[in-house]
Amino acid sequence: MRLLLFVSFLLLTAMAQAQTQTPSQRLQALGITLPPVSTPSNNFVKWVRSGNMLYLSGHGACGEPTAVDRGKLGSDLSTEQGYEAAKRVAICLLASLNDATGGDLGKVKRVVKVLGMVNSAPDYYEQPKVINGCSDLLVQVFGEKGRHARSAVGMVSLPGNMSVEIEMIVELED
Repeated sequence: MRLLLFVSFLLLTAMAQAQTQTPSQRLQALGITLPPVSTPSNNFVKWVRSGNMLYLSGHGACGEPTAVDRGKLGSDLSTEQGYEAAKRVAICLLASLNDATGGDLGKVKRVVKVLGMVNSAPDYYEQPKVINGCSDLLVQVFGEKGRHARSAVGMVSLPGNMSVEIEMIVELED
């Protein structure tokens, strides 16, 4: 009985601590360092703010390329590899979001919408499982504020043979 009470106490303490952590502290606890934000090579910007709404352009993976960043899901890559690719893209989205908020992810009021595009073989149907890599990370970083509306769709191809491209809409605090 004492052990059960002690374990319950530890779990409640951990949950309370997680709720008081900032998004940046949660990233640090997850061992994630945000990469530098690159400048687009084409005629667009990484993000646009309109009022309290922030619209992030479609992002692919950034930083040092890995084996999961390129290829088609269902022929070149597994669903598990796609999940990792979507998580890597989410980190890049968070880097742009951090840039847009002047380095304060605590300004996020709510992640509103995520559109995940998956480079898919014709008979591949697990796009939602792939984009969970992004969604899961957003909830880990922002808690309930990270839960969002979402679309996960298959594409015949993506620029540069990216495995995953994701765009995001975020509401910011006043």
